[in-house]
Amino acid sequence: MLEPLRQGLPPIDPSAVSGSATCPLPARYEAVGGARQFTRATLSGWGLSERFDDVALVVSELVTNALRHALPSETARESQDPPVRLHLMRWTSRLVCAVRDPSQASPVASEAADCAESGRGLFLVDSFSDCWGWHPSPVLTTESTVAGPPRGKVVWALFRLSEPA
Repeated sequence: MLEPLRQGLPPIDPSAVSGSATCPLPARYEAVGGARQFTRATLSGWGLSERFDDVALVVSELVTNALRHALPSETARESQDPPVRLHLMRWTSRLVCAVRDPSQASPVASEAADCAESGRGLFLVDSFSDCWGWHPSPVLTTESTVAGPPRGKVVWALFRLSEPA
């Protein structure tokens, strides 16, 4: 799952994660505010409060995109199993926020008209993070291993962190 995150950076060892946190999000737009609160609390706990503004903007865009574009129209808005999950992972020199959703459709950055009120989300993600991408979601060990297509996708954004003094 972490292979795409190596872009131009030294290799990362999945076992070297110094912190990780996951937040299941309900299929409601109010979940965006919850994702920001979760991000604030997590970054504060990791001593990264100064990175909150940029990371929160990216988290907001990725969660909004998942809720707006990745959920099937028949998804029950009050389902028992939250269809979207926010993952925050920290290494010494980088922070990754990743949003997992049930859609297999790739995210598409489009050019919004000057007067458009939406359509700039991935442009903002690209502008505020050091790099971003997506890949099919792996089947988690807690999920059934029935053969078939991947279960959705993960859209991620990477932030470089300054080395501790």
